[in-house]
Amino acid sequence: MGDPVLKPLLIVLIDGFADWETPLIAGIGGDFYGLNARYVTPGGGDLTSIGGLRVAGLPDFLPRGDEVIVLCGSDGWCRADAPDLSVPLREAHDNGQTVAAICAATLSLARAGLLEGRAHTSNGLDFLKYHLPDYSAQQTYRDLPHAVADGGIVTAPGTAPVTFAGEVFRAAGLSQDKLAQFRQIATAEHRA
Repeated sequence: MGDPVLKPLLIVLIDGFADWETPLIAGIGGDFYGLNARYVTPGGGDLTSIGGLRVAGLPDFLPRGDEVIVLCGSDGWCRADAPDLSVPLREAHDNGQTVAAICAATLSLARAGLLEGRAHTSNGLDFLKYHLPDYSAQQTYRDLPHAVADGGIVTAPGTAPVTFAGEVFRAAGLSQDKLAQFRQIATAEHRA
C-alpha cells in the first residue's frame, strides 16, 4: 500500500544558510520517497551558504498553500535585518500548513508568535532570550537534542538535522514504515 498524496516541501534559505541542516530533506526525501522540494529565498536572488556553496537564481518566497514550509538555519536570522516572514508564516499555519524551522530559523517562528502555547525547541533557551528579549514562550520550551513537533509547528536545534528531516517527512505524509526506514538509513553509522 502506497503513501497518500504527499505534500510538497518549500525550503526557505537566506544568505549564510547552514549547508547541513536541510539536504536530507530534499536529497533523501526526493530521491527515496518522491517528495517534491523547491528552494526559495525572500525577495529571490543569489545566496552563499555558510560553507561557501553559491546558489544562483532562487525564486521569491511565495507559498502556494499546500506545502510544508521549511526554514533552514543561518546566522542571518539573528540579525536585526533578518527577513520578517511573520505574516506569510502565520497565514500558512492558519490555513493548515506545517511550518518547520531549525537552528536560528526558530527565531523567525518566535517573531511570528508561532511558538506561543506549543512545545518547541531551538539552540537553547538562552539563545532565544538573547536574540529576542521579548520572547515569552519559555513555559513550552523543551531543552531537547532532537526535533519537536506540536500543533503544526516543527522546531529543532541545529545539531538535529536527522530528527528534523523525519518530522518534516511526517508532516508531508510519509508512512510510518518509510519514516522507520529513513531513521535506519540516517542513523546506521551510529549503530555500528
